[in-house]
This record gives sequence, C-alpha cells and structure tokens, in this order.
Amino acid sequence: MTPLLKQFLESALEGEMDHHLDVKERQKGNRRNGKSKKQLKTSSGQFELETPRDREGNFSPEIVGKREVFLGEDLEQKIIKLYARGMSYEDIRAHLSEIYDLKISSGKLSQITDKIIPELEAWRSRPLDSLYAILYLDAVHFKVREDGRVKNKALYNVMGVRTDGHKDLLGLYLGESEGAKFWLSVLSDLQSRGVNDILIACIDNLSGFSEAIQSVFPKARIQLCIVHQIRNSLRYVVHDDSKEVVRDLKEVYQATSLEKAELELDNFAEKWESKYPIVVRSWRKNWDQLATYFDFPRVIRKAIYTNNPIESYHRQLRKHTKNKGVFPSDMAVLKLVYLLSKNIMAKWTMPIHNWALVIQQLAIIFEERLTDHLEL
Repeated sequence: MTPLLKQFLESALEGEMDHHLDVKERQKGNRRNGKSKKQLKTSSGQFELETPRDREGNFSPEIVGKREVFLGEDLEQKIIKLYARGMSYEDIRAHLSEIYDLKISSGKLSQITDKIIPELEAWRSRPLDSLYAILYLDAVHFKVREDGRVKNKALYNVMGVRTDGHKDLLGLYLGESEGAKFWLSVLSDLQSRGVNDILIACIDNLSGFSEAIQSVFPKARIQLCIVHQIRNSLRYVVHDDSKEVVRDLKEVYQATSLEKAELELDNFAEKWESKYPIVVRSWRKNWDQLATYFDFPRVIRKAIYTNNPIESYHRQLRKHTKNKGVFPSDMAVLKLVYLLSKNIMAKWTMPIHNWALVIQQLAIIFEERLTDHLEL
C-alpha cells in the first residue's frame, strides 16, 4: 500500500496546488517554486512525501497539512468512506482516476474494504442490554453469487428500542430465504449476547415466527404488523376493489377499542367473505396477534402496530444498494450493509416519538419486568 498511497497523495497535492494558483494568485506573480520533502507516517508505513511549494509561501494543502507528519486518515479510510456511501468498486476506481489520476484495481479495493471485517465481527458479537422495550424484526433480500450461481438471500435485521427510547440495530444475519428456523438462531444469538427479556416484538406474519420468539423469550408479547397483513391481503384482491377493501380494513385497525375492532371485522367479513374468503380467513386466523396493540393505551399502539421503523431502515439500505445487482459473496453484503448502517444509525439521535409517555405506560403494565431497568 505504501507506494500506492505515496502516488495518491502526491497526485492530490499537485491538484491542490493547481487549484491554489488560480488567476488571482498568478496575477500577483505567485507561481510554483519546487518541492519540499518530509517523512510521513501512515498506518501503511512511512515514506518520503514531496509537497509542491509556491513562491509566496501561502499554499496550505488540505489532504496533508504543512506540519502534519502522521496521516490520520489515509487512502484506505478515504476508499472505505466512498464505499460506505454506496459507491461500487467501479465508481470508486473512476473517481480516483478522474480526480487524482490514480489507477487501482477492483481486487485491491476489495482488499482495502476487507480491513473493516474485524470491526464488523466485533460489532456483531458485542454485548447487548438485558431488556429491550420493543423489538422490530424483519428481513431484506439481496442477490448473491455462490458456487457459480446467483441466489436470493435474506439479511435478517433486528432493531431494538432501549428503555431510554433510542433505537439500536442489534445485529445483521445473512441466511437463505427467510424462515422461522433461521430466526430462531438469530434470537438465540441475541440471548447469548445478554438479552434476557423483550416486552413487545413486532413482526410480519411469517409461519412459525411468533413460536420461535416465544421459545426463547416466553414473556414477549407478539404484535403482527398491520401493514404487512394489509399487503398480503391485497395480493388476493382485484385492482378495482383494492381501495374499497383498504378503506373497510381501516375501520378495523383504526377502531378505538378491541370490541369496536371486532365488530368492524365482522362487518368486513359479511361484506367481502363471499368474494375474498382467503382474505377474511387470514384476518380471522391471525386476529389474536394482529389485535395485541388494543391491549395497550393509544400512545403505545402507535409505536407497535406496524414495523415502520425497520421498514424505514430498509428503505435507506435499498436506496444505496438498488444498483448493486449481484453481490460477489456473503461478506460483500455484510461489509456494505454494516458501513451503510453506521451512517444511518449516526442519525438516530432522538428517542422515538412520545417516548416519555410510552415508557410511563409500559412501566405500569410491565412493572415487575421493567422497573429495575429504568434509571430513576
């Protein structure tokens, strides 16, 4: 890396000098005046760096300062930052070539980004809180090349809400197509890292998912995502009826009480069962866990009736990965998603909406399980 880094930095310094010696500077008579040399220490090693000088002595380079003898952020970190913004290796190569006239292979770029793997693995195995008020669990899918074939793989993501109301991404797990068996291994990993209790788990209607959660965290209340249920329902509804069906279902899930919701579900069934029996049967079958949020005050209902927080996180991932096509390996997926997630999580600075009210209600409902975890 040392010769490559030297070439990169000296090309960048030449570019900075060209920018510095603009028309205004040249009109003053300023021009190049040879080069100075200094020993520069980096994480890749030590080497002699040649820095261009100007006649007036007012050139102040940014990439390596005048008195800087240790480069805190070298080429590797710059490349990793570009990669973390969702840029492909080809995009990074083109960028470095265009801006700095630096040629670097995709293989070398891959080796550089591989240097985050120890950090990734340490993050994935870090200890977790013993209790989370809410857990949102969902998967997002990517195409990965494996054994010469392209496979659809599921990235299992777990977002927890701590007792202070702040969100945290607890883990990233890549497996085959989404299934309850793999989710069981994910939940067991969370337990091994210190999670002892979950108050409410928000999930989609994957077969066996709720049973997997309660086999590891038997006290957890399960809330099936209403939005997922509606999406699944609309798969069996013709387009001309979809708006009316959604409007009628809104009367169910936006009801003010469980009794009112069950009455509206009966009305929905009476109206649509003859035409869409599968839809009605699905709502009846899943009703107990779809209606969990009616057991809580309205302020808590808004926080748990959908998987919106983790869906929002997935939308941000897709924004930066939609043009990736096929990933060359599982680790390529994990590296990029981890770097993207660091940027996303850096913006999670505020607790979820109305958390002060939510946690007070939760403390009343789950007093014995929650009180010891609150800082009072």
